Amino acid sequence: MSDLLGARRLRELLDAHGVRPSKSLGQNFVVDPTTIRKVVAVSGVGRDDEVLEIGAGAGSLTLGLAAAAGRVVAVEFDRALHPVLAETLSGVSNVEVVHADATKLDWSSVEATALVANLPYNIATPLVLDALSSARSLRTMTVMTQREAGERLAAPPGSKTYGHVSVVAAFFATATVAAPISRRVFYPEPNVDSVLVRLVRHETPRSDPSRLFALTRAAFSQRRKTLRSSLAGAVPDPERLPDALRAVGVAPTARPEELGIDEWLALEGQLFA
Repeated sequence: MSDLLGARRLRELLDAHGVRPSKSLGQNFVVDPTTIRKVVAVSGVGRDDEVLEIGAGAGSLTLGLAAAAGRVVAVEFDRALHPVLAETLSGVSNVEVVHADATKLDWSSVEATALVANLPYNIATPLVLDALSSARSLRTMTVMTQREAGERLAAPPGSKTYGHVSVVAAFFATATVAAPISRRVFYPEPNVDSVLVRLVRHETPRSDPSRLFALTRAAFSQRRKTLRSSLAGAVPDPERLPDALRAVGVAPTARPEELGIDEWLALEGQLFA
């Protein structure tokens, strides 16, 4: 990965093609080769992997992925960047650039084994959750995103950022914050810091999560209330709530952030048995 794009080369490419980063599309391009190497290393992709990259931009991360993976499908919505990508990826044979809106992808048709992306902040959380729930071929996901969004995905029970999103992520995968990412490695520089999050899908499929997620959505929408109160309107028999909570080792006065994924699954089993 010796020919990765640096800040100067990226700006030259954008200027040559008359492209300005779009605020509305959340475009902040990675311009630090060390960060790109870190992302690729954390992703763990190898020659047996087909990688799906969302938001290829000018191709800085794409180059790093192409050097490590067997094949890269690079999705880029902004057609103005496609000529830039063509120049960046000239001579690179294992990358396919696709024009698509990542928020409208048919995740069930994805065949890639890994997702690696520098995600626009405004779509990061729903995109990751959609991919987790529908793209069954994806074994790992490695994403750069806004610090608060990334920490929420990987938050442990009991933390201030732990919530419904954290439970959904934990249902499908083990999520960890792999590294902080400084705002200075992007062009243009955003007003927030980022983190690198890695998610590894659970090998054993779990049951249909629809009832579980309805429970956690109800609980965390009133996170200051006790579970006995916040879940009363979300279960078929509210009078069973205290006994169900005690059966899984949780006090009726507990609050939703105190339960990990195993407790939530056990509670669902008690309430809907």
